[in-house]
Amino acid sequence: MISSNTSSQRIVSLQTSRERGGAEYANVDLLDALVHRGHDVVLLTNMPDLAAGTRVSARRINLGPKLGRRSVARLLLEAPRLLVRIVRALQAERPVGVLFLHFKKEQLLCALLPARLTGRIVWAEWGPLPRQMRRGPGRWLYTLAAGRASAILAISAGTRQTVIAAGVPPEKVSIVPNLVDVDDVAFDEDGRGRLRAEWAAGEDTFVIGCMSRLQRRKRNDVVIDAMADLDGDVLLVIAGDGEEEWALRARAAAYGDRVRFIPNVRGHAEAFISACDVMVFAPSPTEGEPRSIVMAQLVGVPVVATDAEGADGLIPEGGGAIVASSHDPHALAQTLRLYRDDAERRRAEGAMARAEMLKTHDPERTLHAVECAFGMFG
Repeated sequence: MISSNTSSQRIVSLQTSRERGGAEYANVDLLDALVHRGHDVVLLTNMPDLAAGTRVSARRINLGPKLGRRSVARLLLEAPRLLVRIVRALQAERPVGVLFLHFKKEQLLCALLPARLTGRIVWAEWGPLPRQMRRGPGRWLYTLAAGRASAILAISAGTRQTVIAAGVPPEKVSIVPNLVDVDDVAFDEDGRGRLRAEWAAGEDTFVIGCMSRLQRRKRNDVVIDAMADLDGDVLLVIAGDGEEEWALRARAAAYGDRVRFIPNVRGHAEAFISACDVMVFAPSPTEGEPRSIVMAQLVGVPVVATDAEGADGLIPEGGGAIVASSHDPHALAQTLRLYRDDAERRRAEGAMARAEMLKTHDPERTLHAVECAFGMFG
């Protein structure tokens, strides 16, 4: 990463979650890059180990579950106690130049705090606003709290549009894609050979990869069910973990060793993607800019998405495919057969997708946009 010429600021990122997904790790990667550029960065989180192996200082704070339909009543009752925890944590980090907030609970709570404690408040929106925040009382609370934010970073154009539609002034919302060190992400020939040997996949085996959190919102069931219509030497490898893992394993049992599950591949994703001939992405309704798509395209492997939401705008024409019938395993299998039978198509679309991703994900441009939102250029 290129070093910054801005003055150092104390940046406090408040991010609590029960998940270890793309947004959580993307934030840590961003904070680590800001440390490298000379900024003083602290992460307040209930999972300090997310920052393991980075230069980010992590402090533990527990604020309970994310805001949702099932948790809203409980969080309303606990709001005063949670505010006290946040106040104490921020007092320990004074002076705070920027308070960087990621999820709705923290965004709403911190809107109640005085500026002398928070410094400049900046929000990150990692995906489209939940529908509860787009209408009724949820929308009113969201736009009211957004008045305290100096800037909002939207991960994609679609995400930005939902924020503006909720009533936030457009000039406050900028598109800032995931930070990816594009120079470090490339095809790994050795990794391909090693992993395919571990999977007993021959040169002619058509390997379908899927990197995902194994949770109900992600439609990984569709990916597994597509195997019923894919004959021949085909292997599906699913990398990830989550509460739905055993249910998905049971669903895949009928396909025997044609479906393989492996742990999360963070740290060696390039090798995993390189070992695959195509990557499948089954988005949830609240996807922003999935890192699995970004990484696959940088490696040069085409992506097939099972639904447009969460992938639209990320898969360029001629650089992958979005299945027309949403979350339809038969339509997915039909599309995958086209890739199975056309190695040249896989090569050409992978190369095209990589070229597009190199244009749009320059890390210096991303970091400059973040620093601008943080008010570091006056």
